[in-house]
Amino acid sequence: MWEEVLKAVSVYLSAMIKFIFGPIGGKTAGLHLITTMVVTVSGMMTTVVAFTYFGEFIRKRIIARFKRNKPEQPNAVPKKNFFKRYGLAGVAFLTPIILTPIGGTVLAVSLSSNREKILLYMLISACLWSVILTCAVYFGYDAVMNWVDKMQPDKILE
Repeated sequence: MWEEVLKAVSVYLSAMIKFIFGPIGGKTAGLHLITTMVVTVSGMMTTVVAFTYFGEFIRKRIIARFKRNKPEQPNAVPKKNFFKRYGLAGVAFLTPIILTPIGGTVLAVSLSSNREKILLYMLISACLWSVILTCAVYFGYDAVMNWVDKMQPDKILE
């Protein structure tokens, strides 16, 4: 029993850092499909909750140290603001697959002050991507391995 708990904890900690590590770690550890989905969502949401409530502190205290005053360029092309175009839902949608849970949450917190909305959108996104990525890893891995096994030179000649 402790072995299964330790496997789940390692998947949980991995999903806190990078979302895709949850499904990959769950498949590698031999966890059940549903267990992997739940632990992956839990890992991401732990990071989201922590950075939602402490993100302002982190942004003001830590990131401000690394920020340098850059001189303004008079003829610079204005950057398109992703948040204005797609909103919080767009940031939440891209957080598991492109951004990390940490990066997506810090971005969402810096651009929106509604914490409940951030948590809701991130939870919906985490649940959606957890099902998609976990099923892709669990079933796609087996399909690819079966295909690779059939493509072996000694099996093609048979």
